[in-house]
Amino acid sequence: RKGFTLIELLIVVVIIGILAAIAIPKFANTKQKAVLASMKSDMRNLVTAQEAFFSDNNTFASAIAATQSATAAAFVPSKGNVIAAPTATATGWSATVTNPAVTGTPATCAVFVGDATPPGTAPANQPEGSPYCY
Repeated sequence: RKGFTLIELLIVVVIIGILAAIAIPKFANTKQKAVLASMKSDMRNLVTAQEAFFSDNNTFASAIAATQSATAAAFVPSKGNVIAAPTATATGWSATVTNPAVTGTPATCAVFVGDATPPGTAPANQPEGSPYCY
């Protein structure tokens, strides 16, 4: 008679179960990592938009919609990301971004440029214009 015995089938099921038990935790954080990456990307894009606005107006924009300049369209964040209005002065600015899909820590990403106070807990020697999450 041809076919598999019950023992052989049980061994295959156990092996698949072991592989799934190893793989599922590895991929569990993938979505959260992708959301954090989109938040950092939005902060980098906001830096670019603010620099374009500054080159046209010699001041930083204090609202996201105001980043529209003669040389660039207004900055639009990624779906789900919520950017707080930038805190802008004549010589610097800072902003934060959150996403409701992020659970745990880090949950907020930020960036600062110039003499602006870094939002949240910036890492030691954090370079200006470089996004960080806390």
